[in-house]
Amino acid sequence: MEIVCLDLEGVLVPEIWIAFSEATGIPELKRTTRDEPDYNKLMEFRLNILKEHGLGLKEIQDTIATIEPLPGAREFLDQLREMTQVLILSDTFTQFAKPLMKKLGWPTIFCNTLEVAEDGMITGFRMRIPESKLSTVKALQSIGYDTIASGDSFNDLGMIQASKAGFLFRSTEAIIKEYPQYPAFESYDDLLEAIRKAL
Repeated sequence: MEIVCLDLEGVLVPEIWIAFSEATGIPELKRTTRDEPDYNKLMEFRLNILKEHGLGLKEIQDTIATIEPLPGAREFLDQLREMTQVLILSDTFTQFAKPLMKKLGWPTIFCNTLEVAEDGMITGFRMRIPESKLSTVKALQSIGYDTIASGDSFNDLGMIQASKAGFLFRSTEAIIKEYPQYPAFESYDDLLEAIRKAL
């Protein structure tokens, strides 16, 4: 039995922090897991910037409300879910993901949680488990699933490497060059076909 594990941001929806960076005019918030492999370091950096500018959860959620799935993402996901089980593994947070899941037809997502003060300021974050994407893939394999994984960033490489088939999708030139053993795709049709062949 197979299960496909997909990253969320950059694969199915635009990067939330980049959209928020553009909405607020704070260029430092454009930094993502494509730039910084250490997710804890990246989040601490983001939270410090939010604090400096007095920005909280509501401001980020207001931006998320304007984000639409990438063109073709909903259709790709629908077609993929007709073929096999699909699980979205993301380092985003439940407080960010819900409106995006609605627009994608409520797929299953495993993600993390923000710690939010009464005044709406984000005070911290709780990761579901260490190396959540890789750990989840290994757990699925331990209960009899073969995994197929796809993502675009450094934090997706663990689950891609551990799966029976792994694909880069709309990744950076640097990652594609560093990991030439993983087929890299730019279109949903090509990714869907590669997954179909791997099933």
